[in-house]
Amino acid sequence: MQFIQKPDGGCEIKFSLRERWILFRKGKLILSPIALRHFSNNLMKIVNEFYMNFPEDVKKTFTDVKDKIEGK
Repeated sequence: MQFIQKPDGGCEIKFSLRERWILFRKGKLILSPIALRHFSNNLMKIVNEFYMNFPEDVKKTFTDVKDKIEGK
């Protein structure tokens, strides 16, 4: 899985052929405790980097758990 931040602050998530096959076949991802630890550490790093690259108006946006989030 590769997270690619766009210049406008958006993001593209690319999956390898193997990752797509696993998701198609199993319909879910299963992570061991250590794999989850590595995934969450990398995800936090990515979140921090993305936040630093957001435009100022996006940085000030508040999201509530009830907000509907739409992708492209």
